[in-house]
Amino acid sequence: MDPGSEFEGVGEGRLTPVTEIDIRGLAEVRDEKDVFLSVYLPTASREEEAENRSFVARRSRAMEEALPADLKASFRETMATVEDLLFSSPIPGERGRIVFASAPAPLLRAYRIGIDPGRAMVLDTSPFLLPLAKLRDDYLDYGLLLLDSREARLFCVRSDVPEEVGRLSADLMGKHKKGGWSQMRFNRLRKGAVRSFLSEVAEDVRESCLRHKTRGLVVAGPGDAKKEFLELLPHDLGRKVLAVVDLPIDAPQRKLVEIGNEIALADERVLSMERAEELRAQILRGGLAVRGVEATKVALEAGRVSVLVLLKDASAPGWICERCQALEARRRPPPACPNCGGPTSAVDVVNELYELAERTGAEVEFVEEDACLASGEGVGALLRY
Repeated sequence: MDPGSEFEGVGEGRLTPVTEIDIRGLAEVRDEKDVFLSVYLPTASREEEAENRSFVARRSRAMEEALPADLKASFRETMATVEDLLFSSPIPGERGRIVFASAPAPLLRAYRIGIDPGRAMVLDTSPFLLPLAKLRDDYLDYGLLLLDSREARLFCVRSDVPEEVGRLSADLMGKHKKGGWSQMRFNRLRKGAVRSFLSEVAEDVRESCLRHKTRGLVVAGPGDAKKEFLELLPHDLGRKVLAVVDLPIDAPQRKLVEIGNEIALADERVLSMERAEELRAQILRGGLAVRGVEATKVALEAGRVSVLVLLKDASAPGWICERCQALEARRRPPPACPNCGGPTSAVDVVNELYELAERTGAEVEFVEEDACLASGEGVGALLRY
C-alpha cells in the first residue's frame, strides 16, 4: 500500500504531541468490516522492543484466526505495511508509538510520542481511539516560564517534551559605584529597567500562549521577579497561571518538566472533579444532565451533549450495526441488525460513545473516580438543552 497523503508521523523522524493528532478526523473513519488496525506500543527500552515483537506476533495470530476468510488477505497486507513502522529504532526522547492502518481503506498514520501509551492492539471497524483520548486528557499543552530580573526562557511543554519557544535577556546596570548618580536615582533607574524587561517578557508570553494554544502557564524562577511579572500580566493571561514555583534560574530542563507536569496534571484533576460535581448537581436538580449508557447514547445521537463525562476505567460490552450505527449495551451482537439488516460487531460501548462525542463536537472529560458516575455505569453527560 502506498501511504500517500494519509501517511503521518514516524517517517518524519520527529516526536508528535498527542494534542496534534487529528483525533476528530480519525473518529470519522469507519467501515462495515473489521479492517482498521490500531496499535499502541511503549518504545523506551530494548526490553520493551522484545516484548512488543512477542505481543504483536501473538495478537496478529489470534486476529487472523478469528477473521472470516474474505478478510484474511487484507489483514496480512495491513500487517506487512506496518511491520517496519512498529519496530523501527526509536529516536531520542521517544517513549511510545501509535499506528492506525488499513490496507483496504487505505489508511496509514503512525506517530512517535514522548509518553508511554501502554500496549494494545485492536482490529475493528474503526480506529481504536480511547487510549489516545486518555493520553490527551492527561497531557494537555502548557507553557513554562523560567525567569529572574535579567533572563527569561519560555518553554511549551507538549506530551512531556519541552520546546524552548522564546528567550530574552536584559543588560541591566550592575552595582552602584561612587560618583555620578545617587544611590536612590540608580535604584530607581534600575527598577525601571527591570520593569521594562518584564513587560517585554509578558508581551512575548501572551503572544506565545495564543500562538501555541497552551492551556495554562507555570511561572518559575528565583527571587521577586516572578511577583512583579504577575502584576504586569493582562487579566486573561493571569487567569491561565497554574502555579508559581521557586527554582534556580539554571534548573535542569528535565526538572522543570517534572514539576510542570505535576502541576498541570493536578489542575486537570481539579477540572475533572468540577465536571463530575456539576454533573451530580444537575442530576439531583433534574437539570441538563443524564447518566448511564442508554440515556447518554440517546443524548449524543440527538446532538444534545455539551460534555461527555467518563470514568477512566469505564467499560460496557455491547454491539453496533456497521451500517446504520445502531448501538446497544449489555447484549451480544445479533446475527443482523434488527433495524436495517446490516452487519453487527461486538464493541466496547464506551469507546463508541467517545467517538460519537468527537463526531458531534462534544467535549470529553475523564474522571479518575466518582460515586455518582460509578453508579451510572461510569458514563454521564452535561447537556446543551
